[in-house]
Amino acid sequence: MAMPTKAQVKALLSAGSDYREAGRQLGISPGLVYLIATGLPADGSDVPSPEERRERGLLPSSQELSNPAPENPTARDTVRRWVAERVRADSQPQRV
Repeated sequence: MAMPTKAQVKALLSAGSDYREAGRQLGISPGLVYLIATGLPADGSDVPSPEERRERGLLPSSQELSNPAPENPTARDTVRRWVAERVRADSQPQRV
């Protein structure tokens, strides 16, 4: 798979996608979308001044794009329902 071009990234962003959605559509991370679009790493290692951020249309903070918050899949309702069904189906604990 070829790396998306800056033109492809800019087209998605101009059409209203945010960095995460553009990344999903292009099959790359949101941090990489940000790097392609802005030329800056999303991890904040090359931080322009607030004035330059405004002039270039950059996010106030982009670090969450390169290091998103972890998701705990056990907190999903589908997982809770699955566990509850497994417990109901297991007759041994019910006999105790």
